Amino acid sequence: MNRKQRIVIGVTAAILGVSACGHKLNVEPQGSLLQANIQNLSGVNGLLIGAYAILDGENVPVAGDAYGSAGSNWQYGSVCADDSYKGSVPSDQPDLSTLESWALSQGGTTTYLNEKWTILYLGIQRANDVLRVMRQSTGISPADTTELSGEARFLRGYYHLDGRRIFHFFPYVDENVSFVNNNLNVPNDVDIWPQITGDLLYAVNNLPEVQPEAGRVNKWAAMAFLGKDYLCQRKFDSAKFYLDQVIQHGVTASGAKYALSANFEANFNAPQKNGPESVFACQNSVNDGSSSANDGGNGNMGDVLNFPYGSGPVGCCGFNNPSWNLANAYKTDANGLPLLDGTSNNGKVVSDSANLYTGTLDPRIDWTMSRPGIPYLDWGLGSADWIRDPNSNGIFDAKKNVYAKAQQGSSSSTETVFWGATQITSLNTNLMRYADVLLMDAECEVEIGSLDQAETYVNMVRNRAASPAGWVYKNATYNATNGTYSTGGSAVQADNYLVKPYPAGAFTASGQDYARNAVRFERRLELAMEGHRFFDLQRWDNGTGLMANTLNTYVATEKTRHSFYYVVNTAVFTKGVNEYFAIPQQQIDAENANGKVVLKQNPGYN
Repeated sequence: MNRKQRIVIGVTAAILGVSACGHKLNVEPQGSLLQANIQNLSGVNGLLIGAYAILDGENVPVAGDAYGSAGSNWQYGSVCADDSYKGSVPSDQPDLSTLESWALSQGGTTTYLNEKWTILYLGIQRANDVLRVMRQSTGISPADTTELSGEARFLRGYYHLDGRRIFHFFPYVDENVSFVNNNLNVPNDVDIWPQITGDLLYAVNNLPEVQPEAGRVNKWAAMAFLGKDYLCQRKFDSAKFYLDQVIQHGVTASGAKYALSANFEANFNAPQKNGPESVFACQNSVNDGSSSANDGGNGNMGDVLNFPYGSGPVGCCGFNNPSWNLANAYKTDANGLPLLDGTSNNGKVVSDSANLYTGTLDPRIDWTMSRPGIPYLDWGLGSADWIRDPNSNGIFDAKKNVYAKAQQGSSSSTETVFWGATQITSLNTNLMRYADVLLMDAECEVEIGSLDQAETYVNMVRNRAASPAGWVYKNATYNATNGTYSTGGSAVQADNYLVKPYPAGAFTASGQDYARNAVRFERRLELAMEGHRFFDLQRWDNGTGLMANTLNTYVATEKTRHSFYYVVNTAVFTKGVNEYFAIPQQQIDAENANGKVVLKQNPGYN
């Protein structure tokens, strides 16, 4: 399904006079579209595609280059946790530096949060437009009405779920909120979990198991997100009920049984997108006629900054550099297991020539980040010269969002004059992988189920990582079609790789705390740099202070290394405040402009 968002924007913005919640909602909309033109199946489908288009987050600029709204959440999930640094130079995108140092609670300012807030409500209102217009449409069968309603309510639930995790007190807006109904100023004084759950449950109960187009949500993808919704609420029994079904019976939109892809890199290689591991993804494409002069069309705009800098692949812009802490997390012991005792970030340091770690590593490290001297797809060996500011960025570059050199011009845009055309790619934005489903269910098993079953799920993920066919090799040819290196002839593994599954019965023998730690560590290794880490820590914290302890410990060590915190050495994560981000002041001012306090700031922010 091509998103074709440029066509739909004008349609959606005009109908029914609605706009993004809190974003100048008290201004009467100008212009309208003859509703008769869209009150039919074709028109409603067009509106629905417009709601899907917002999944990328940055294809519809809020004001110029809206770098704070990427659908991958790399800014919030990776940079604001311990996976990566902002990157570039300290003076570039200072609004992100404010977030990375958790400085908003000390009076800092940022535009990023307003961009994210606005894009989420644009997606929500587009989903609501589908439901509004469909009520007034003719010629739409009951079956189509049910399915279209299921897709629209899924998207509405998805965008609210994202907002709830980022902003905590995030107003719920349904199709009955509109300018016409004079109820646009929606308060944020109640928790919206019940409404999110209701939307996702409706989708589960009303969507088909397969869809005619890749990218359209089916019953099983909706069920995976319903499981995630319950997991975020720590309702482990309900989460497990739905995640179990996804694992046992779930299929892709095309009807293929969900499974782990044969090799890890297949999840980040455009020719292999929409494979058996893709539960739900934003569909990106390039060179399809969708691009205007200054945008990326249907390409992946959200990660446009996250390529190696200078002489590296593509050449700009050096953002989202993986951290020293993340690299060290890939150390393994003599049994090929991660260092669960908290010592991975101690002692020798991965790829640090001044204090070099020479032990064994989980091979996923070299599909997750570039490292000096390690092959970077078919671009040659990774280099510290690709780092824009080594003093604040370390020596690693992002990799999961980068295409192979052989794919330049096919997986990258050639049709736009946007300044970063070669950074606009057709690689999908992964929003839910099957590996994520397995590890979420493992989390549930640890809390209320079987430790043996949790171990089985974790080992499914680790066994894939342990297959030498999916490792990175030197003196080898990279196959950009299937995301693997040749292993014959003079090929040698690129580093001292050793990863193995946990021994049978290890979780049960070692107890719940060990199993819980193992599952959480596996999530980091498998899903690193995919925008999950901050929200995983948030979910696990549950008022215990785990998140503050983890991130302040991280900062204390990073201050001694060439990293963001070496330069910004006053950063402190405040317990009870920084687990969520601030409500954008622009939105508070707009919604409370009439003198009545409707939208309130989160605790701890001024």
